[in-house]
Amino acid sequence: MAKQLWKPSTILNPVPAVLVSCVDKDGKPNAITIAWAGTINSNPPMLSISIRKERYSHGLIKDKGQFVVNLTTEKLAFATDFCGVKSGRDMNKLEHLKLSTVKASVVDVPLIKESPVNIECVVKNILELGTHDMFIAEIVAVNVDEELLNEDGKLCIEKAGLICYSHGEYWSLKKSLGYFGYSITKKKSVKRRRLVNKSPKK
Repeated sequence: MAKQLWKPSTILNPVPAVLVSCVDKDGKPNAITIAWAGTINSNPPMLSISIRKERYSHGLIKDKGQFVVNLTTEKLAFATDFCGVKSGRDMNKLEHLKLSTVKASVVDVPLIKESPVNIECVVKNILELGTHDMFIAEIVAVNVDEELLNEDGKLCIEKAGLICYSHGEYWSLKKSLGYFGYSITKKKSVKRRRLVNKSPKK
C-alpha cells in the first residue's frame, strides 16, 4: 500500500481524554480537559500534562503546584467536551455541569466524584516547550471507586466505560484485544505442549 508523506504534526492517536481539576487562590475549583497526558515514570510514579500558556488552568496549576487527573467515562463525555471549550475565567464549569467535588486525600485540590479514578499529583517541574508547557508531576495518591473492584480487590477497569480522544472525536473503549504479554504467553504454551508430547512414556 502506498504512503503519503505529511508534514510533522500531532498525529499520535488515540490519547487520553481526562478532566484535570485545580483551584484558584481562594480555593474555588475548576476543571480543564486535557488530551496530552501520559505516564512518564514508574518509581516514583509520575505523569505529565501539557497545557497552553493562555489557558486559565495553566496559571492555577502553576501557582498551586498541585492538580488531580480524573479519568473520564461515556457518562462524562458531554462534561469532558464542555470543560475543553469553556473557560473557568467566565464561569464555574463544575457547578454548571452539576459535577460534585470531593476532598482529596493528599493534595489540596478536589476530586471529581463522578470520575471512577482520581489521580492526585504534585508538580515537580515545568518544561516550556513552545505552544504548551509540560507539567511533570509525581502521583501521590490514587482514588478508585469500590464498584470497580472484584471480590479479590482487583481493579476491573473495563467496568468504568472509559473514553479516549482521537482525531477530534471522543471514542469509547469497548473490547479488550489481549493482556500485556499475551503474545509471548501463547508461544510459551505451545512450546510447553511440545515438550510434554516429547516426554518418554512410562
